[in-house]
Amino acid sequence: MILLTGATGSIGRATMTELRTANAAFKVAARNPADLHALGVPSVVFDWDQLGSYLPALQGVDRLFLLTPNSERQVGYVLQAVAAAKRAGVRHIVRVSVMGADAEPGIILGRQHFVAEREIRASGIGWTMLRPTFFMDNFIRYYGVDPHKDSQVYLPNGDGKAAWVDPADVGAVAAKVLCTDSYAGSVIDLTGPELLSTAEALSVLGSVLGHRYAYVDVSEHAAREAMEKTGIPAWLVDAFLELNALIRQGHAATLASGVQQVLGRPPRSMREWAARLKTAPGTA
Repeated sequence: MILLTGATGSIGRATMTELRTANAAFKVAARNPADLHALGVPSVVFDWDQLGSYLPALQGVDRLFLLTPNSERQVGYVLQAVAAAKRAGVRHIVRVSVMGADAEPGIILGRQHFVAEREIRASGIGWTMLRPTFFMDNFIRYYGVDPHKDSQVYLPNGDGKAAWVDPADVGAVAAKVLCTDSYAGSVIDLTGPELLSTAEALSVLGSVLGHRYAYVDVSEHAAREAMEKTGIPAWLVDAFLELNALIRQGHAATLASGVQQVLGRPPRSMREWAARLKTAPGTA
């Protein structure tokens, strides 16, 4: 039995889809399980901020898919989940971390993930760490690309490149790893197949979706002001700007073989992701 956390996000949904295709036994942890009834998947009550919900949700679970929200309490959530998993007899934890989590001195989000990784490794429970790079659907969810009309994207990424990864590939890898012991003790870096600057990625998206997506390279100061005006917490603004700096300074221009290693096929390209978005909006 597998317990999925974070199942309502793009990675969690993709993992759930793959597990259903594989006829794997799983249940979904959700604050409001009724919200998942329409999906026809078994679910249990779980709330990151309610410690009493951890152990009941983990009863009868062999494998835990651990995908925590972006929060200053992320490490605490992992500590609580690991403690409950040990009591429940969980045998394997598959943790979604970030590529470069072990870099020194590292960035805010990377340091959070690496501390969480260390706690899982020290728990005595079997583990696999998945470290994806920047997700392709960031362009829709965070960067301002509208699949239905021309858009402008304001980011301080310069002309730096990243190996944007398809969230569906990350979900497929997660599902495969959850269903086998073959990757126990492994750290798996996950990227797409090509390095693209923000402008190049927008050009690909525009050619597939039939719209013009203009990239406006803004200053870090302007990006900070824009995020602060939307009410994003100060620590998260700093974290997001560090991510932009990784791209701008060339630190995200790295390709990895994790998708090929686990799935036996190349990772999907930005063009393939956009084509799927065009034919089935909301599912990419």
